[in-house]
Amino acid sequence: MIKRIIYGQPIETLAVVEDVQSSQQEEFFCSNEKDDGIEFIYNLNKNDYVYGLGETMGGVNKRGRRFVSFNSDNNNHTNDTESLYGSHNFLVIDGKNKIGVFFDTPSKVIFEIDLNNSGIIKVSCENKNFTMYEITGTSAYDITKQFLKIIGKSFAPPIWAFGLGQSKWGYTCEEDFKNVIENYQKNNLPLDYICMDIDYMDRYIDFTIDKTRFPNMKEFISYAKQKGVHLVPIIDAGIKIEPGNSVYEEGVKNNYFCKDKNGDNFKALVWPGLTHFTDFFQPKARKWFGSQYKFLTDLGFEGFWNDMNEPSIFAVEFDKDNKNNKTERDLKALEEKQKVEDYKMFYHNINGKMINHYDVHNIYGHLMTVAAGEELGKLIKNRYLLFTRSTYIGSHRYGGLWTGDNFSQWDHLKQNVLQMPSLNMCGFLYSGADTGGFGKNCSRELLLRWLAFSTFTPLMRIHSDRKSTPQECYSFGATDDFKCIISLRYKLLPYIYSEYMKALLTSDMYIKPLAFEFSDDEKARSIEDQLLVGDSIMIAPFIEEGKISRKVYLPENMTKVKYDGKDFECEYLNQGEYEIKSNLNEVVFFIRDKKLVPVAQDALNTSNINLSQVEFLGNGEKYEQYVDDGQTKNISHKNIRTLFKNI
Repeated sequence: MIKRIIYGQPIETLAVVEDVQSSQQEEFFCSNEKDDGIEFIYNLNKNDYVYGLGETMGGVNKRGRRFVSFNSDNNNHTNDTESLYGSHNFLVIDGKNKIGVFFDTPSKVIFEIDLNNSGIIKVSCENKNFTMYEITGTSAYDITKQFLKIIGKSFAPPIWAFGLGQSKWGYTCEEDFKNVIENYQKNNLPLDYICMDIDYMDRYIDFTIDKTRFPNMKEFISYAKQKGVHLVPIIDAGIKIEPGNSVYEEGVKNNYFCKDKNGDNFKALVWPGLTHFTDFFQPKARKWFGSQYKFLTDLGFEGFWNDMNEPSIFAVEFDKDNKNNKTERDLKALEEKQKVEDYKMFYHNINGKMINHYDVHNIYGHLMTVAAGEELGKLIKNRYLLFTRSTYIGSHRYGGLWTGDNFSQWDHLKQNVLQMPSLNMCGFLYSGADTGGFGKNCSRELLLRWLAFSTFTPLMRIHSDRKSTPQECYSFGATDDFKCIISLRYKLLPYIYSEYMKALLTSDMYIKPLAFEFSDDEKARSIEDQLLVGDSIMIAPFIEEGKISRKVYLPENMTKVKYDGKDFECEYLNQGEYEIKSNLNEVVFFIRDKKLVPVAQDALNTSNINLSQVEFLGNGEKYEQYVDDGQTKNISHKNIRTLFKNI
């Protein structure tokens, strides 16, 4: 059961798409109005677990931590980091009472969950105008599925987006990309797409091509597609201030840009220099910005990633007459983090009223994704790929997300594992991290273990910084170990694709914590580094350096599967604890009792995989498989077929 409580006059966030019955007051949280917002208190029981909040640091159980929903370009992904790139204000309390709550507000929210063993959840909403949803159900999983239903179905990427992607900030010209394609194919390593960072643009300007580095981009895209590889360009939030540029001039002419306190177009320094930010709160501005992608789709691009859309600000061009402003900030200090004060310096036109950006900050990147997604759906005949950095609840209907600028560290691999269930709870089925880590230098061992985990995440992209050592799978010498890991991804694509599409159709999760299926098993509830992937698979990733064995708990009888690049070695195990081993060229996973997993033949590209020709692993009798052409927008339950193991 879901009820909606409205406080003040909320600004529409586009998060919830289904009608929900209104109520006069909250039932489970005690509220207290203050001068600077509204505070909510919930008394926890000793054994309550708290789940949710999407893209946050820490464990799957959120107790003992403080989280701040305020979207930040923050690459300091440490255990005590309070804010990341997205704001996903949905949490579930799982104990004697089963309660879900979603604070639908574009403003800052602070969650203190049993902080310092306080025994309470304290939620502080900085703005008094918002909507609160309270959900009750039979379990944490049931509550989550009710929430997923009201926020709408996830977007469906094309099947090639489930293949391996390679990316690096530092591929600067045609030759760099050709080398990646040729080296992957020369080493018989699967590859489906390469992401293009800001260097493909003319001076980092959106919706342009550097014609010196890419003299004929349309032909180059066609060349890559003939090789089975899609190119996926980046788009940033800022539009360069440059008279003569048609995009800039149209935005100025039609008042599509954010304003400063004087009513002039707000200026901020980002990659291309001084820029304006599109005012995505205006429907016409959203449509206009989204229509600019036509420049890229006309060239043949079918996938995109949106970045810098918190929005990230290097510095602001200050009013030099105002002594209170920080006029001495060095505009050349591009690595300096933006200050909260920057977000108070510009405004949006919301239904004719000027609203300070700070008050609606958390949905700016979300609305950029809405702008892109709505128009790409018109510009591209088949499905498109879109993933983004800054998000809010509801962004998942238009694109996926990656978890931002992580590092090549073992604790960041672990954090990737812990984030996935929470992201799925908030609708983000198509999600994943920069495999191997974006910053610093990745070791061969770390990349192999990270790839072994990313094999099961919908977004499987290797990405690194231009300062990092090479991170392509062929850059570490002998490639046999990498072939073993990546080949499993392609063999499992009939399962991964099917489970993703079924989760989409039924408003379900693709990745879940053990607790959501084994809620009566206290040991399963306490385990966070083992996850359920789809209906049939449990994984227990190797996330510690130098380890080839780890403990695994089976909450039910399961089939252990070890894959070494050639054969599947299967062993039926009874419920209980085990010590399992996995060398760097192996992946171990588990198939639940009475379940099946369809597997395909080896392939170097998703276009070479026949989803209809599969064999089965596991001891089940039948499997419900979703099958279509991987491109059509006609997604339907009719595409689910029942397969029997003996056929």
